[in-house]
Amino acid sequence: MTTLSPRDLLAPKGRPEPKPGTYYIQTWGCQMNEEDSEQMALYLEDLGFSPVSSVWEAQIVLLNTCSVRKKPEDKAFSLMGELRSLKRYNPDMVLGVCGCMAQTRANEIRHRNPHVDFVLGTGDLALLPGLVTESLQTRRFRKRTELPERKGKVVTDIPRRHVGRTAKLKAFVPIQYGCDKFCTYCIVPSTRGRERSRPTVEILEEIQKLADLGTKEITLLGQTVNSYGKNLLEGNVPFAQLLWKISEIPGIERIRYTSPYPRDFSQELVETIRDCPAVMENVHLPIQSGDDEVLREMRRVYTVESFKEIATRIRETVPGVTFSTDIIVGFPGETEAQFESTCQAVRDIRFDAAFTFAYSTRPGTPAGDREDQIPREEKLRRLAHLIEVQNDITRDINVAYVGQELEVLFDSASPKWPGTIQGYSREFKLVQVQGSEDRIGRIAKVKVTESHLWGFSGTLV
Repeated sequence: MTTLSPRDLLAPKGRPEPKPGTYYIQTWGCQMNEEDSEQMALYLEDLGFSPVSSVWEAQIVLLNTCSVRKKPEDKAFSLMGELRSLKRYNPDMVLGVCGCMAQTRANEIRHRNPHVDFVLGTGDLALLPGLVTESLQTRRFRKRTELPERKGKVVTDIPRRHVGRTAKLKAFVPIQYGCDKFCTYCIVPSTRGRERSRPTVEILEEIQKLADLGTKEITLLGQTVNSYGKNLLEGNVPFAQLLWKISEIPGIERIRYTSPYPRDFSQELVETIRDCPAVMENVHLPIQSGDDEVLREMRRVYTVESFKEIATRIRETVPGVTFSTDIIVGFPGETEAQFESTCQAVRDIRFDAAFTFAYSTRPGTPAGDREDQIPREEKLRRLAHLIEVQNDITRDINVAYVGQELEVLFDSASPKWPGTIQGYSREFKLVQVQGSEDRIGRIAKVKVTESHLWGFSGTLV
């Protein structure tokens, strides 16, 4: 979603007037946060509110925050401060802070920003309508940050889900919440709680409703999606079987998922990718580091060699499969030699794409409390070098696609090139072609004519 600048907020001329019964949601972070924002929007629309494109027009403003790295937290605090002037201009506005920062830093948010009306953590978005209604009536600060419990294998308080009433070509569907891995750099167990899976029947019912509205592609969300079902007492369906069940829903033509955990990647799942036509031949498999000692310090329970074995097993079983990954550089204590091991692992494995990050200190995590933090300048140097390594690999891989035919689901017009439409192949490669917008929402074969770092140009077959 659009990030506001101070000029957007403070410029006194030409700004629209606030409109009763409207809302604006600003989102940072992952697909799970994007899906949470969509749920918030549906709750607000049930109350009779309508979306607007400008924060100046909105009666309800929600900030859905992210705590995975420091940068989005800084952006959120900055925007909270800037919205103080908007509150003075529009005292009837309700300002709510939601998401991961609300879960872990609610008291600080309130102390630094007394104009915030409420904070709502990740545990139960169903409280949002009540908080909004109460804030409109009483203007008393409210905080709701309780996380659902999980005692042993007993799962409680799975969030109630809304399904929209308008058609969407692609949709995110969470299948689990929270995480049990407790990686030393990660704050997710604190912000989203212990791992808990949604009942299979609820997932299938939601996807059926989406298919009835015209959704063709589903992306299943979870911190470690391939451990789905392990804490369900009844109807325990392994992740691979869940994929098969979803593929049987009429109208669902494509299934994606993110993110699986390397150690939990079963042979059944590998064969499902190969044998189930609706499951796409693309795997996002986070490696995080290419050095065994760093992986142990991160509490990632695999080695570089075992990760390579998993990738090799998938490649040997699924022809044409593509891989993307996540990598953190500058983890506390990481030496230059360990960083070079990561670069070498990237060269050996040859990911199609990598989401690379400089380590961000997260207070309250084991890694965040270490004294051997890497200087910021050094982390950024390593990050820039790793990006160069990966970009060279991506360009080299993409060149080999020239002349091949790819199956593409067109989802939008190109934002840069008039008369051009774009979409993603089964392998999650972005493809652009000259074509009319009436093809959007349809699958077609495209012959690749030119490769780029970002994807391909091609012609319709």
